[in-house]
Amino acid sequence: MRKIHYSMVVPWILLLLFIFIPSVQADDGQAYEVGTNILNVRIAPDDNAEIIGKLEFGDRLIVFKEKYGWFQTYFDGKEAWLASHYLIKSQNNNIQNKSVNGGKTITINDTSVRLRSGPGTDYDVIGHSSKGDTYRLIETNGDWYKVKLDDESSAWVASWLTNQPLEKQSSSDEKNAAGSLEGYNIILDPGHGGKDPGALGVNGEKEKNLTLDIAKTIAQKLRNEGATVMLTRSNDTYVSLENRVNFSESYWTHAFISLHYNAFSLGASNGIGTYYYSNQSDYRLAQEIQTALEKHSNLRSRGINHDTYYVLRENKDPSVLVELGFITNPNDLATIQSDSHASNVANAITEGLINYLNN
Repeated sequence: MRKIHYSMVVPWILLLLFIFIPSVQADDGQAYEVGTNILNVRIAPDDNAEIIGKLEFGDRLIVFKEKYGWFQTYFDGKEAWLASHYLIKSQNNNIQNKSVNGGKTITINDTSVRLRSGPGTDYDVIGHSSKGDTYRLIETNGDWYKVKLDDESSAWVASWLTNQPLEKQSSSDEKNAAGSLEGYNIILDPGHGGKDPGALGVNGEKEKNLTLDIAKTIAQKLRNEGATVMLTRSNDTYVSLENRVNFSESYWTHAFISLHYNAFSLGASNGIGTYYYSNQSDYRLAQEIQTALEKHSNLRSRGINHDTYYVLRENKDPSVLVELGFITNPNDLATIQSDSHASNVANAITEGLINYLNN
């Protein structure tokens, strides 16, 4: 009888232990930061998986494994997944996962406030808001707020009509004099990645590695000048051309720059060039960047050229593609692998953007 009694009690004890022992999260993951304004947190590594939360630019988290171009983490104590190309590896691994769906909100302080399609009174009115309405803040541009609406679409509202008015920014001419990139959103597109190595250099160097390295250097320089910078990929991940363009068009992008290194069967081919598609803003952006590259680089100038690259042709944002030298040319490759190359290119891209955006 005692034996039967124990056989009934032990399973219950084990069950209670299982219920009340706290779950332990692994502590050997890698720290990352969110490199985009809003990043969906999904329940599975799939674009169609349920969204269980959102993270914002600069939020930091621990990643534990990668699968199909997605990173696994924990969100509100649950396993969650994020698209890896929106994350940037952090130098500080001593951080905690973001456990709540935080984020700044703004509240409308005036009656019948217009919601617009862009950050200014010259943009179309796409809706109205009433006093007391509260929205999640996505980004700022000048003295305008971009907010998330209830239907998951977005709109712009003047900050001075909210509970958090921004100080009115100086005129564009005053901003030009400072030469700042503050308030501008720049997308850097490191070419190739993952299963696509890109061109191969004379020493077996893969283009995909060079473009990612140079993109990170440029990004840091641009951020130092006040720009908000996002990368279409922040690690060795394959990103389709379509997704690169979608990434750009998901934000209020002021300039999209695709970074590449050239190759040709004839080793004598050399030089650095910039490509554009449209004859309007793309052309002027290409002019400014190529002029700055010629100033800061010792590589031969191949000038600016019209081309129909997908990331230019299908992109509605101002966009250029830069070929930063031939890795099939020994002399170009020596320059590309020199200590000064990355710094020179970063200075040139930054100068070109300042001249383009502030004139």
